[in-house]
Amino acid sequence: MYTAQTLRQGLKTRRFGSKIYTFETIDSTNSCARALAACWAQEGTVIIAEHQTGGRGRMGRTWSANPLENLTFSVILRPTAPAEEVNLLPLYVGVAVADAVTRVTGLEVRCKWPNDLLIGGLKVAGILLEGSLKESSIDYVVIGIGLNVNQRTFPLELAGKATSLALQSGHDYDREELFREIMRSLESRYRAMLKNGFGGIIPLWVERSRIVGRRVSISQNGTVLTGTVKGLSVHGGLIMEHDGVEQVLLAGDVSILDTEQVAH
Repeated sequence: MYTAQTLRQGLKTRRFGSKIYTFETIDSTNSCARALAACWAQEGTVIIAEHQTGGRGRMGRTWSANPLENLTFSVILRPTAPAEEVNLLPLYVGVAVADAVTRVTGLEVRCKWPNDLLIGGLKVAGILLEGSLKESSIDYVVIGIGLNVNQRTFPLELAGKATSLALQSGHDYDREELFREIMRSLESRYRAMLKNGFGGIIPLWVERSRIVGRRVSISQNGTVLTGTVKGLSVHGGLIMEHDGVEQVLLAGDVSILDTEQVAH
């Protein structure tokens, strides 16, 4: 099991990871991070665990990861931004984590709307954002990241859906090295967004996703819509043309229906 001291060695960040809480077992790193954030824990505080008994995914789903094989952690952010910018934060995290993983492994990582990472069409990481708003601005945001690193077996229900860095490359990775690279990438992208505006992450995400122009189906509250992706809205919604009409979707499960032929 890693320790806060070993994780910080060579971290080379200004704020992200300046305070790290490590756990062997915890119910949820996001729940712990939210409790700390409500008590004014500083921005960049990290909660990381080997095992979560109540790890959560998007839309109330569970997140299951084998102990000692993966990365499951949460980071507290306190961005000075209006509330409507919140929907851009999953895009930022996706791009930052994908960049870090590619630098360490050389693997091509794709972003899937709204908050997954894929390798070879299979899910390798999930992102969960939870936060608190005060009036019209963001009080804090907790970003939860689950990355399948060295896990080689998955439950039957995830067969053909999930993968790991080890399965994709054929060898294991140093999880501490990956953590430090992800933290550096998160901080670098975050500082750039605060300086230049959150909207600058949209073209970077689109490049990583290669979804524009694709035929997709989107499941949303029991309803399935089919259409062509036209792009992302200024607040991170998916713009889809359905029956000749463009609409903006803020949530849903996306499935690609065609083969990739669109160049960017």
